[in-house]
Amino acid sequence: MYQNMVFSVEDLNDQTKFRPILVVPYNELITFIFKYLKNSTRLMILFWSVCLIFLLFAVSIRFNISGYFPGISIFYHSLLGLIVFPVLCIPVHELLHIIPYYFSGARSIRVGMDLKQYLFYVTAHRYVASPGQFKIVALVPFIIISVATTLIVFSMPGLLKWSFSLFLFVHGTMCAGDFALLNFFYLNRDKKIYTWDDADLKISYFYERIE
Repeated sequence: MYQNMVFSVEDLNDQTKFRPILVVPYNELITFIFKYLKNSTRLMILFWSVCLIFLLFAVSIRFNISGYFPGISIFYHSLLGLIVFPVLCIPVHELLHIIPYYFSGARSIRVGMDLKQYLFYVTAHRYVASPGQFKIVALVPFIIISVATTLIVFSMPGLLKWSFSLFLFVHGTMCAGDFALLNFFYLNRDKKIYTWDDADLKISYFYERIE
């Protein structure tokens, strides 16, 4: 029931119904991310296990590609999977955060980056996201890109299989920030947590609904 209710920022300021539990300035996001990545919950064990599976999958693909390949070709395709494809995928990844935000009702959606923290992010200015909405926004890029890339691996010839299987692993690790945020919700799964961002001040706010 709570997941489908729409709240405004002003609603969250009603202290009889909500209480603030966390404020995260954007310039402290990397500290927040590492804090919740280090919590060994079932969610994080699952995430890192999937990343390990992606890595083993890539290694298996490489050793099962038939034929002889010059070292320069192997290096080139490794570079594609480790660096080129992940960089090219960043706009796609962020777009896949934007789409569920938009369809959930957010309109003032912004994309930003903080090179000091090596972070790219999508934020919906003054839009209150429910726990369910936030989880969908966080998971969509990981799920869609992982499934699409796996299908591409099996359809590509030769060393392109290696390139895309490497990319599958690298993109999985790139989703660590999304899973750190999901882990925050997981650790507080006994609470109904709503969140909103002030994109002008670059601050994220988290509130608990008082039952």
